[in-house]
Amino acid sequence: MPNTEEYYVKVQCHECALTINLPQLKENQKAQCPRCGYTLSAKHKNANERIIAFAITALIFLLASLPFSFLSFSTNGLENHFDVINTFFILIENNYHILALIELLTIFAIPSIVLVSIIYLLIPMNKGLYPKNGRRILAMVFKLLPWSMVEIFLIGALVSLIKIMSMADIALGLSFYAFTLFALSMTLVVLHIDKRQLYQLLADVEKAHNIEIQESKHKIAQEDPAAHAMSVQKTWALLITAVILYIPANMYPIMSTRLFGQDDPSTIIGGVILLWHLGSYPIAAIIFVASVVVPVAKILVLAWLNYSVQKQSDKLSLERVKWYRLAEFVGRWSMIDVFVVIVLASLIQLGPTMSITPGAATIAFSGVVVTTMLAAMSFEPQLIWKNKNNEQ
Repeated sequence: MPNTEEYYVKVQCHECALTINLPQLKENQKAQCPRCGYTLSAKHKNANERIIAFAITALIFLLASLPFSFLSFSTNGLENHFDVINTFFILIENNYHILALIELLTIFAIPSIVLVSIIYLLIPMNKGLYPKNGRRILAMVFKLLPWSMVEIFLIGALVSLIKIMSMADIALGLSFYAFTLFALSMTLVVLHIDKRQLYQLLADVEKAHNIEIQESKHKIAQEDPAAHAMSVQKTWALLITAVILYIPANMYPIMSTRLFGQDDPSTIIGGVILLWHLGSYPIAAIIFVASVVVPVAKILVLAWLNYSVQKQSDKLSLERVKWYRLAEFVGRWSMIDVFVVIVLASLIQLGPTMSITPGAATIAFSGVVVTTMLAAMSFEPQLIWKNKNNEQ
């Protein structure tokens, strides 16, 4: 591993663009922006070794979760089970190609790419060796991380279990336990990753190998009027799209239950009300918060933030950036309802006797989640502090 002497490096806060002299951190230390409180960097004890170990463990458990049964249920002498791979093919066979693609990307492809990339980067860098195309791959990892939704799928599976426990006997397969450990390992990888520390390690390796570092030509939006306008316009476009998609997401059924030949479609709100009447208060609350409160609140918060930067308001800057962090963090958790539908549609397929099929609202609601996530990514939090930066 390359030697690093103690030094200070000038960094710019991601959320308020304040320039800060950041010292080299010791283990278990973290640095926060003195103005907005954003965590600039955090150094965990033996972080790189732990990340490698957790990443390898996660891949092992992911592979272990594929060949065995994930969930099974039986009712009135009828049985059915599915494994993780089968969920994808069941969705394809029933012409739910978009849902199959969402599951494939967020549960398998993206997490696998992230884990393999991290292992590819960290093992050589830990030994002072340069991984080919390291900077591009590291940038890709951080772009993909928000779209890895393993833990959200697991919560969705648990919610699905509780929803059908009253109508059938449920059994957990070996894949369920392996997938749970995969989700736990993946979460530990994410918790130990620090963007600035990894880029600094890569820079040290590049310097040791006399590799020229290509300076970024990206301008922070608050310094570039054209980028400022583009950020605001993109955010408005994505928010308007989310609002449009949210209408059919609530008007149309999110899933339809067929019981003895009779179809019983249910909307998001209808499902919440049904769960509440059945006494499943915690699950009803989770679905209501994830599917109603979070997307609506995120759209409203981002709209307020975007309007405030468009008007170049300099009021409540710290409060606004805190709301931005919250909106950015919680948005992806709205996918719980989509994963609930995917699990139920994969598990309960007994023909006219009992079956569950996704409704049109599932696609629309998935679009709401994706567009609000993209809106949060396109919004430039530095613009909140634009006037204060200009005064410095």
